Amino acid sequence: MLELNGVEHVYPNGTRALNGVTISIGKGMFGLLGPNGAGKSSLMRTIATLQTPTAGSIRFGDIDVLAEPTRLRSTLGYLPQDFGVYPRVSAYDLLDHMVSLKGIANKADRKATVETLLNQTNLWTHRNKAVAGYSGGMRQRFGIAQALIGNPQLIIVDEPTAGLDPEERNRFYNLLVEIGQNVVVILSTHIVEDVADLCPSMAVLAAGRIQLEGAPADLIRRSRGTIWAKTIERDRLEEVKTGYEVISTRLLSGSTIVHILSEKDPGNGFTQVDGGLEDVYLSTLVRSRRPAAPLAA
Repeated sequence: MLELNGVEHVYPNGTRALNGVTISIGKGMFGLLGPNGAGKSSLMRTIATLQTPTAGSIRFGDIDVLAEPTRLRSTLGYLPQDFGVYPRVSAYDLLDHMVSLKGIANKADRKATVETLLNQTNLWTHRNKAVAGYSGGMRQRFGIAQALIGNPQLIIVDEPTAGLDPEERNRFYNLLVEIGQNVVVILSTHIVEDVADLCPSMAVLAAGRIQLEGAPADLIRRSRGTIWAKTIERDRLEEVKTGYEVISTRLLSGSTIVHILSEKDPGNGFTQVDGGLEDVYLSTLVRSRRPAAPLAA
């Protein structure tokens, strides 16, 4: 179990990236959903011991992550949003080098580990090709291969499917699901589909705070009665935005379908709809941007 309690991070320029993050994450796939700038990468880097939080505590099982970062790193697999590779080094040689850095010194053990990981990520037939020449999807699979060195119990993947075509994305989905059976896997993304397809539990992070958490199906159920839709002429969109909390718009045959957030029937031709996870996510962002209520006198 990964447990975060009151985690905050303020950068030297005064930017508050994390603001009292408290959450518990168990085994399996966990989706951390949030827009760009929400603090997701800051949180992933903090959990991965790449930066020390300004306040709060992090525990993974019996490991105090802030006091014992080396212990956490020994059981951590991390695929950052961007990772560099040596331009002319083959996948096999680069992974072999990374395995040795992870502390697997025995040549036979190293060879077995490299071959297993390349086969697991379906890269064996491309093992002699330089990673710098891989497609985006192949590079991401190589990133997962290096993240799996040493059989980690905590795996963090940060925006892993951005820029992948549908076929590579599906391959990556299947690989993540296979990996996430018996370990903690945190999938940090702004793509709602990734979380809906892969994660039995999730949270929404916005403005450095956990705004919502739970099972996607439960969160969708809880949103019922709050999402309303109407088809309008395109030139009326600004008028609707002025009078309602708009969470999404979609063009259809020259008209605009608008979804709004309302706790009660807004009337004016809006009809209640059963929203999906995207509606849950977008309505959560709308709520997070509401101005704080004034303090009572």
